[in-house]
Amino acid sequence: MRIAIDAMGGDHAPVEIVKGAIQAVEANEQLQITLVGDEEQIKPLIKDTKNITIIHTKEKITSEDEPVRAVRRKKQASMVLMAQEVKEGRADACISAGNTGALMSAGLFIVGRIKGIERPALSPTLPTVDGKGFLLLDVGANVDAKAQHLVQYAIMGSIYSEKVRGIKQPKVGLLNVGTEDGKGSDLAKKAFAGLKEAPVEFVGNVEARDLLDGVADIVVTDGFSGNIALKTIEGTAMTMFSMIKETFMSNFKTKLAAGLVKNDLKQLKDKLDYSEYGGAGLFGLSAPVIKAHGSSNARAVFNAIRQATHMAEEDVTTKIAETVKSIHGTEEEEA
Repeated sequence: MRIAIDAMGGDHAPVEIVKGAIQAVEANEQLQITLVGDEEQIKPLIKDTKNITIIHTKEKITSEDEPVRAVRRKKQASMVLMAQEVKEGRADACISAGNTGALMSAGLFIVGRIKGIERPALSPTLPTVDGKGFLLLDVGANVDAKAQHLVQYAIMGSIYSEKVRGIKQPKVGLLNVGTEDGKGSDLAKKAFAGLKEAPVEFVGNVEARDLLDGVADIVVTDGFSGNIALKTIEGTAMTMFSMIKETFMSNFKTKLAAGLVKNDLKQLKDKLDYSEYGGAGLFGLSAPVIKAHGSSNARAVFNAIRQATHMAEEDVTTKIAETVKSIHGTEEEEA
């Protein structure tokens, strides 16, 4: 298994990226990792170069760069060269914690889209109270969507959840303003009708307040609504822990109590940390492309590598392509 990683993408690059890569090859001797970035910064961080190679480049795409222009003009950028490794068959999957829009552009223009998939989806796995987590897609790859795009998201999410996350007959919900049939916008109503006919375990409309209760294994929506839901969950978790910390640090008595529950609070924080599930997959591309969180530490990078490895081993992209092709073939026959 060969994974290419943009070593210069993210807030803590290249140190945490390299640390995560080292942990991954130590855990899996069959894994080969190519780190793309400034060799002068990367090499001193690697004691044993076994199973890790470096493609040197000083050019990188920053968070300030305009995504499409950067991918087209910065031909030697670490993210672009990473995607080229996949396109030319030297890597089975790739990972970056860098500019999300640029990674999306690199995925579309360089790695390429699965035939029959109209729009790729950005798809993180978010935490639930039972620890299983749920897949939310799309969270920003496409702010505008059509009903058929949401149906394709459901199909891709179902295949990923079954093959990579090991969930049999994963339940699919449609994010909406109410659970009753016929609720929502014109897009939601058309998507509801399409999902009822799709080859997925559709459980109907779901509300945002029930997401973390595990109401569905996969929740589909347009990228605009999905991004708002994602950022709301992120912000709520951060604010909640900030408030808890402030409360515990308010006086001597609460500081004493904090010492007693320190480990329990850490476990709760870890439970709410969606980087534990890996990165956000860009589903719909012809090879696994993973967007790691911009603030990823070594542990998050390690989990993203494990996620990419499972996707490649289970040949998720081929299974998505075959399912979409079979559906299109059936529709053509009926027509």
